[in-house]
Amino acid sequence: MEYKTILNNISNKNPIAFFDSGVGGLTVFEKVKKLMPDENFLYFGDTKNMPYGEKTEEQLLEFADKIFKFFENKNAKAVVMACNTTSAITYEKLKNNYNFKIYPIIQSVCSTLAQMQGVNRLGIIATPATINSHAYSKEIAKYNKDMKVFELSAPNWVRIVEEHRITQPQSIMQVEEILDIMQGFKPDKIVLACTHYPYLISVLKKFMPEETFLDPSLYFARNIKQDLTTSGLLNDKFEYEKFYVSSNPQNFKTASEMFYKLNELPEIVNL
Repeated sequence: MEYKTILNNISNKNPIAFFDSGVGGLTVFEKVKKLMPDENFLYFGDTKNMPYGEKTEEQLLEFADKIFKFFENKNAKAVVMACNTTSAITYEKLKNNYNFKIYPIIQSVCSTLAQMQGVNRLGIIATPATINSHAYSKEIAKYNKDMKVFELSAPNWVRIVEEHRITQPQSIMQVEEILDIMQGFKPDKIVLACTHYPYLISVLKKFMPEETFLDPSLYFARNIKQDLTTSGLLNDKFEYEKFYVSSNPQNFKTASEMFYKLNELPEIVNL
């Protein structure tokens, strides 16, 4: 996809910002940081309003707009919509309103997913809001009309991750129930289309081969680096990374350690 052209003269030293409803977006953050270690970073976890997958379009537009404005005040050169739900629901409506590049995860990765060799039947597991939008099937159809796509919501999975209930029997049963339905479609691959879901891989692989599951974060990170390189906006020296949440900083820090260890508690910001 072509990303929105930047609207003002922002330095390459300005930070790349990320947001999600909680720790899930760290799966994207961690991969981008590995690919671009010289960048400065901001991350906002909207823990007060988690989970996004159960919110209305009006609520999601309000949340995203406030976060975008917060990042604008922090002089971000780019904002990564590390949340599938907000990418599905808010990107098209908000994409031209701010002075930075915006990278939405769904629109960024679907061209890659649609052209994967040997994949004719693709499963999508996501939040109810993402599934109801049919964002993945619509985007994939732009690149490959022949690919069969089956979209399935997993409304409990975000809370399982955020509340550290991954090993509890009830949580494992809830994961198995969704996979039982998905297996009826006989997918070649399954996209974990919520940034929280890769945290569940230790449970998922009990029921299906691990290589069946795709984390779109890696493809997304590569696309972001390529676009920033083309735009001449890559930084050459890391200086800082800062984390913000809208509530429960200790809970965020504890949950984040599965993928990225924070050195200090994130700062609470009320938007």
